Amino acid sequence: MAQRPCYLNKDSTQTLREGLAEYYALNPHITPHATQPPEFAKILEAHDVGHVIYGCDTSMYDELKILPLFWWTSECTFQRFRQMRNTPAVDVMYDDMIREKGALWLYGEIIRVIPPLIPELVAIWFQTRDRQKRLPFLDFQPLLDRSLWSIRQEFDLLPLIR
Repeated sequence: MAQRPCYLNKDSTQTLREGLAEYYALNPHITPHATQPPEFAKILEAHDVGHVIYGCDTSMYDELKILPLFWWTSECTFQRFRQMRNTPAVDVMYDDMIREKGALWLYGEIIRVIPPLIPELVAIWFQTRDRQKRLPFLDFQPLLDRSLWSIRQEFDLLPLIR
């Protein structure tokens, strides 16, 4: 049986840089941000950093969970997400997923994971209301050499990671 990736462990002492390297090594199918237009590359890399900080894998469950985590705990609020979503390059990500797996698969997966995800999202929403200190989204570079545990502790993310 494969060992659980270190960055997924709630109390990981890996640095964010080490966790990101592990994330990319375990997910070679992920679009390399360096191959994308600069504006989209920055968003894509920040999304990948979020996977590591929030301890989320690339399953549909965690992909659907990570967006509300961003909105409720980071500088990427829902309003900012909507502005970024209007960037044509962001459509590349969705188009690639549909081309690779098909629209039926994508929407079937979403429908399958929504019921078990809703209770977790409700609990997260209650825990994150009125949050004052928000995790940096696009400007995450100062966090790269800090441990995941210290980042999660500073931004009160430990209770949100399973």
